[in-house]
Amino acid sequence: MLETMRDAWKIKELRQRILFTLAMFVVYRLGAHVPVPGVDPTRLAEFFQDDNLFGLFNVFAGGALANFTIFAMGIMPYINASIIMQLLTVVVPRFEQLAKEGEEGRKKLSQFTRYGTIVLALIQATGMSVGIFGAAVIAPGFFTYTVIIITLTAGTAFLMWLGELITERGVGNGISLVIFAGIVSQFGPGMLRTIELTRLGELNIFTLLVTIIIVLALIVGIIALEVGQRRIPVQYAKRVVGRKMYGGQSTHIPLKVNQAGVIPVIFASALLMLPATITQFINHPAARFFEGMFREGAPLYTILYVLLIFFFAFFYTAIQFDPLKIAGDMKKYGGFIPGLRPGRPTAEFIGRISGRLTLAGALALALIAVMPVLLQNAFRIDIIFGGIGMIIVVGVVLETTKQIESHMLMRSYQGFMK
Repeated sequence: MLETMRDAWKIKELRQRILFTLAMFVVYRLGAHVPVPGVDPTRLAEFFQDDNLFGLFNVFAGGALANFTIFAMGIMPYINASIIMQLLTVVVPRFEQLAKEGEEGRKKLSQFTRYGTIVLALIQATGMSVGIFGAAVIAPGFFTYTVIIITLTAGTAFLMWLGELITERGVGNGISLVIFAGIVSQFGPGMLRTIELTRLGELNIFTLLVTIIIVLALIVGIIALEVGQRRIPVQYAKRVVGRKMYGGQSTHIPLKVNQAGVIPVIFASALLMLPATITQFINHPAARFFEGMFREGAPLYTILYVLLIFFFAFFYTAIQFDPLKIAGDMKKYGGFIPGLRPGRPTAEFIGRISGRLTLAGALALALIAVMPVLLQNAFRIDIIFGGIGMIIVVGVVLETTKQIESHMLMRSYQGFMK
């Protein structure tokens, strides 16, 4: 990776793209320290003392939510809007047609996603300022709430624009890199906290070394999960169109082991943290009982967490991956899997392979997501990156590295004559 970055730095255009991306990171981190007017950050501390839904949002916001800055909502409204748009593409025929219209259709869907982001941001900002964090507002009133809501919504819109700008003029996927920058920004304070605990003798050196080894092993597992794929061989028959002959070549269908990405872990975490978050606002012994049951690391929480990861992995893969469509496209262009008839037998075969891969991917996701929690409970050590953070950070690094290598390959290609 270091060699790739060194070679990339020698290419002027790629160097400018990398510098532009880093400059946008600086802008993002500066904005994450600009407070929202009319809010007292010290009154927000109680909402982030425990692991709850606000803590999950705070991870994606890079700590901006805990300080209630202009980027407090982060890019989460855009992520939610994108997921909703993907689901609507499967359900609504109009959106499904736009998805098949190529670049123009994707532009229209992106525009709808932006509109949906603003609507969700307005709703979320209203709920946060008026309802959940209303006690932190210094001078409650219509004008104060309006300013806070507009400021939070504008911050999310700015981050959305910043992500698209990085995608266009920088390196990698801008939205993913914004989330990446927010998560990595917590690495420094976490390291300093760990060093201080070690210096004071509250953290055993041996325990720290064992934890580091396990975390490194998890990172290696995440890399294997991200790059792992099953290649299904495909043969295309020869066909004559006019005076030209097409086909007669062999290729493959790459099926990723983890087709759902980090979506199952995010959905499962958000769903399980919701009961603990709600019970914080209820002053009753029963509420304290349920809060303890759904606290991160509790046996019931861990079991439900694993089951929900499996459910969302299969659910999201079923929505995104259609074996019948793939088999139909192969049959249309004269392709077939050796030993299988085109059509439904091919679709059933691809479906079986996809199901097995999804099972393996969900098992790996569950292990990676649960392991940091088990380490925290076993060794009483604060893991800087949770399961979600580790998967996102490693995935973004791998994807960005691939894009840098693609840029380098395009500029170093000399043709077959040389």
